[in-house]
Amino acid sequence: MKYVLSTVAFALAAAGCMAKEVSVHDPVMAKEGDTYYVFSTGPGITFYSSKDMKNWTPEGRVFKGQPVWAKKAAPTFDDHIWAPDVQFHNGKYYLYYSVSGFGKNTSGIGVTVNKTLNPRSPDYKWEDQGMVLQSVPNRDDWNAIDPNVIQDEKGDAWMSFGSFWSGLKIVKLNKEWTGLAEPQEWHAIASRTNGASGSGEKAGVGEIEAPYIFKKGDYYYQFVSFGLCCKKADSTYHVMVGRSKAVTGPYLDKNGADMMKGGGSLVIAGDKDWKGLGHNSAYTFDGKDYLVLHAYETADNYLQKLKIMEMKFDAAGWPLVNQADLNQYRSNQLSAK
Repeated sequence: MKYVLSTVAFALAAAGCMAKEVSVHDPVMAKEGDTYYVFSTGPGITFYSSKDMKNWTPEGRVFKGQPVWAKKAAPTFDDHIWAPDVQFHNGKYYLYYSVSGFGKNTSGIGVTVNKTLNPRSPDYKWEDQGMVLQSVPNRDDWNAIDPNVIQDEKGDAWMSFGSFWSGLKIVKLNKEWTGLAEPQEWHAIASRTNGASGSGEKAGVGEIEAPYIFKKGDYYYQFVSFGLCCKKADSTYHVMVGRSKAVTGPYLDKNGADMMKGGGSLVIAGDKDWKGLGHNSAYTFDGKDYLVLHAYETADNYLQKLKIMEMKFDAAGWPLVNQADLNQYRSNQLSAK
């Protein structure tokens, strides 16, 4: 009996000591010096730091308060800032972000700038540049959320974005990366509506969002999320991809189908252990390519967790990830400093 009680006590102690994983939605990454940073949807934008991409220290929030323009663009804004994107340009870090109301296109995309990502540096100070782009119900058939910025071969910056409605867009940014270039240049890059989508406040049935464009070799790869997020066991999120030799498209899948007509090739979907895989980003760090995303763990009541997966490319130049890495990669959330 004593042995049994000791075994139970050990098991309970072990369970209590199990590492807490990083719980995030819509993760994006950057590396400054020897330190990696992950930014994600959350109050004021949640972020973490790490030396090895596995052990992560919570660093609090980017915005101490709320962006001053947020409530005007999104009257139901509740301090949760969505779907950031972090880029390094001209000696500074640009953090793009979204404010919105769930399921509505009362939305806006803003950008804040900092010399460093290290919150312990004397140079650390986010300076919000305000709103870059806004969507207005009954005027726009697109949704101004989920930004991602990429430079083309000429050095010009383009911001892809969008969720549901008529699909995903890309628009040219100004030289400062803080507003739209004039005259404005817009392109549609992916859709699941066959061209039919109204401009009302509520989304239609075209389940596509979160574009992320990654340059590799001769191609721009557009990763997107099909399906529905945020529904625990009923989440159907999965990652699709198409590619183009021009940043503005057209983006075609492995079968030559245009992503503007619902095309897309599967990169990774959920399984019995993980649901709702998606809202990915993609990077090259130290010569290796990585796919970064969130996934809901079945065994943990579908809690969203950080996944960083090595990404390779097949002989035809299409991205590959190993499904087994969903279980093999486990983050460890350290105590805040």
